[in-house]
Amino acid sequence: MAVLSTALPRPALQKRPLPQRAVRALTGLLIGYLVLWAVGAGGILGLSYWAKAETPAPAGTRSVQGVHNFQPVSSDGRLWRGAAPSPAGYRELASMGFVTVVDLRAEDLSAKQLAEPGKAGLDLVRVPIRDGQTPTSGQVEKLMEAVKNSDGPVFVHCGAGVGRTGTMAAAYLVQTGEASSAEAVRRNLAVGPPSIEQIYYGLNLSPSKAEQPPLPVVVVSRVVDAPRRIMSWF
Repeated sequence: MAVLSTALPRPALQKRPLPQRAVRALTGLLIGYLVLWAVGAGGILGLSYWAKAETPAPAGTRSVQGVHNFQPVSSDGRLWRGAAPSPAGYRELASMGFVTVVDLRAEDLSAKQLAEPGKAGLDLVRVPIRDGQTPTSGQVEKLMEAVKNSDGPVFVHCGAGVGRTGTMAAAYLVQTGEASSAEAVRRNLAVGPPSIEQIYYGLNLSPSKAEQPPLPVVVVSRVVDAPRRIMSWF
């Protein structure tokens, strides 16, 4: 004999729409972020365009095959800067007399990428700094030592040769007395737009110190810089 079940069927779960208060809050946060991003990113781009128009390129700046944004940092020709070289770019640097390459990239680089400087006959010094961020005093000292101990010119680079490379170049110029902090930052802006924390870092450099930006500056910088960093992953 079949037993009839007395259990009542459970009502289907219905998705409840978000309360209007939550929708308004989320919309407000999104609009606030877009305004912050537009003001921050737009302001930096504007400063960069102004600096490019008003700041002459350093003497010795020229086009080099396989190396974008190539230009001298120091007036004595000991330190130069630019974007990450292609394999042909490393060979070109070696043919120009460069001896050492300082790679600032903290990205996950392949063994093949890391081997390219050595294949071209260049010494590699790695000082990994995350994209959009600034070097520690120890990392600046490592660059200073690399230049001091190299038997020839040194080339420092990150990915595009703008942000991380610019902060290291600024620290070198200020510590060696070749430029003021404002002059060094202006030179960086003329190459391309760095992050807010990198600008703050450069403006607060002195020959005796290289301090990290305070937390509020870091937070605003990384919020503004987030879309660019996300796009760089693709």
